[in-house]
Amino acid sequence: MSLRLTTLSNGFRIVTENMPGLKSASVGIWITAGGRHERAPQNGIAHFLEHMAFKGTKRRSALRIAEEIEDVGGYINAYTSREMTAYYARVLEDDVPLALDVIADILLNPTFDPREIEVERGVILQEIGQALDTPDDIIFDWLHEVSYPGQAFGRTILGPEERVASFTREDLRAFVAEHYGPERMILAAAGAVDHDRIVAQAEALVGHMTAGRASGTETAHFTGGERREIKTLEQAHFALSFAAPAYRDADVYAAQVYAMAMGGGMSSRLFQKIREERGLCYTIFAQAGAYEDTGQMTIYSGTSAADLGDLTGLTIDELRRAADDMTEAEVARARAQMKAGMLMGLENPSSRCERLARLLAVWGRVPDVDEVVAQIDAVTTRDVRAYGGRLLTAPAALAMYGQVGDAPDLADITRRLAA
Repeated sequence: MSLRLTTLSNGFRIVTENMPGLKSASVGIWITAGGRHERAPQNGIAHFLEHMAFKGTKRRSALRIAEEIEDVGGYINAYTSREMTAYYARVLEDDVPLALDVIADILLNPTFDPREIEVERGVILQEIGQALDTPDDIIFDWLHEVSYPGQAFGRTILGPEERVASFTREDLRAFVAEHYGPERMILAAAGAVDHDRIVAQAEALVGHMTAGRASGTETAHFTGGERREIKTLEQAHFALSFAAPAYRDADVYAAQVYAMAMGGGMSSRLFQKIREERGLCYTIFAQAGAYEDTGQMTIYSGTSAADLGDLTGLTIDELRRAADDMTEAEVARARAQMKAGMLMGLENPSSRCERLARLLAVWGRVPDVDEVVAQIDAVTTRDVRAYGGRLLTAPAALAMYGQVGDAPDLADITRRLAA
């Protein structure tokens, strides 16, 4: 593999990795502007802007954007997260210049046609409605809100309906002017790519850009809380989270190994105890999410209202036990799952492209895969047990949805954790 990094004079960064033997490539531009960079009246605008990128430019209609990529058999898409917005494509080797030209065009030359704004406003409102009708989606938004109450980081990415209903063309342009500066952009490409050609094209496309006007980002603080929504549903949905390490924290890998051992697969503790032994649920998992200045350890399950109390109690008991008796075999299995998942994913140019952009944004460099593997391997059973012990007294948040009126509350859970 051949990884190369170039920074243009205006701060725009270009990182590529050639993957020999491939005939296709993934290419995209990642902007370090997402949901957490919105002020309260802007909540949802980063996502709205992502939608509008495909609705026409000064050179291409919305249909033409789709046709130019699909005429060559390619794929183009975008997403908005709390920390980034990405616009990316997957194409064959010879079509990388076309993909990059289209992506740059939709970022630099959007028309924000008022008619298209109204059309897309309706689409996004439908998306919000769909999320509200999907319990195992919306519960994570609620969990995030009560984990970070009153903070930009805790607000939903889609935004509330009343905000989305009011955004104007001028609002979109203002967000772009503030946040879409070259110093906040990363062009990442992986697969059958030529770094020098991409740099030359990028210089021609974005070399004229000047810095944006972005202000500082509000620091996120996990404080915790509870939200319980009672509704007649087939399942009761349970989501519990704890404050966890940020990207650069020393114990971030210990947290990820712990999450994998607790609820990362069919052999994990929670899956075995709660689903396999007791049959209390169909789905249960744990995951550790890391961000720039905070993190979340999340456990989710769906069960019947009658079984929710038992499921909650068993989950807390397993968390307590893990701090004392997590075994060498469990930790070794979790490390192996993490490494295999990462390495298998990196055989796909889209996953590798995403990794390049994400790590460059976090670290200012792209750590070698072997360096990451070594950090995972360095996590010991003692590290995992110690992390599990700290988790028992970490700030916590709880979200429940369904027939959950009689379920344990957050105070009950924290008392049982500390017992």
